[in-house]
Amino acid sequence: MEIKRPTLVVNKTTCMQNIELMAQKAQRHNMRFRPHFKTHQSVEIGRWFRDFGVEHITVSSIQMAKYFASDGWKDITIAFPFNTHEIDDLNELTANTKINIVVDNPKTIDLIHKRIQNPVDVYIKVSTGYNRVGITSSSYAQIEQLFDAIAHESKLNFAGFISHAGHAYETTSRNEVQNIHFDAVLKLNRLKNHFIQRYPRLELSIGDTPSCSIAEYFKGIDEIRPGNFIFNDLVQYNLGVCKIDDIAVRMHCPVISKQQDRSEVVIYGGAVHFSKDYLQNIDGKALYGRIIFNINGEKKLLNPKNYLVRLSQEHGIIRLDNNLFDMVDIGDIVEVIPVHSCLTAACMRSYTTRKGERIEMM
Repeated sequence: MEIKRPTLVVNKTTCMQNIELMAQKAQRHNMRFRPHFKTHQSVEIGRWFRDFGVEHITVSSIQMAKYFASDGWKDITIAFPFNTHEIDDLNELTANTKINIVVDNPKTIDLIHKRIQNPVDVYIKVSTGYNRVGITSSSYAQIEQLFDAIAHESKLNFAGFISHAGHAYETTSRNEVQNIHFDAVLKLNRLKNHFIQRYPRLELSIGDTPSCSIAEYFKGIDEIRPGNFIFNDLVQYNLGVCKIDDIAVRMHCPVISKQQDRSEVVIYGGAVHFSKDYLQNIDGKALYGRIIFNINGEKKLLNPKNYLVRLSQEHGIIRLDNNLFDMVDIGDIVEVIPVHSCLTAACMRSYTTRKGERIEMM
């Protein structure tokens, strides 16, 4: 495989192992596996999931739903509060595809109810602590208002409650992730128990990768929607969710300059390739990626003192110990494990397999 410029390399074998583990967990707990495809945004990678019996998927936009529907996916949840300006696109999609939308405000229903043409399942977005979007899980009066709005539209069917414990990503340990997950499951089950008489078939759907990866308590949960798990990244690794070998993507970047006085190596690969997401390193500074380098014919993960320390638009700065600095030369290819694989993939817009094959994205 020839690398000329920043290239996002994906390991299909690792991806398939990650998919299989999550599919097995869903089966073990009798849950529907509806993976979130916003992580990879690729028809070809999406097809890998079919080997494990996946028939239901999650996306984050109407455009993404159209993209995957064109490849034969027939049951798609758009896990993003519905954008009322796209009602015509929704009508087009629902003519041939089962689309589930997400709402958290009666105004959304008011704006679409006269124009909706085909049946649509509606999930009410609830917040169990992340507090980005969604009705607070204990706000029964607000939920009742949404029920009333949905009930007045014959083409809308209330399907259940959907939640994303995004605050799990802000933790620092597996125990904290487990606590957030347990709290979310309890809150969702309280909702289910409160409204089950009125809606006997209502479902509970959850979706963050850290919780879905490490938890084994899913009482009352009908569906999981993790996305990042297929690739994993340094965020997941730092949380103890995965091992380094479970991270399926690497950025391969050419070395274009060396600065001896600062013991810094400059790579072709910047914010437009990695995004600006970072973690706090052991020295308290921003870390934009961990480094893998070929040392004496063997690929090795360098310790966190040798890392991607700065990003400009096209450049990345790697700080190295003196002995390692001397081993790196201009023209070498450095592998970088990204902090956030979803955003890195979104920046790169394509993948290359380890065999050198190109995989396109949406």
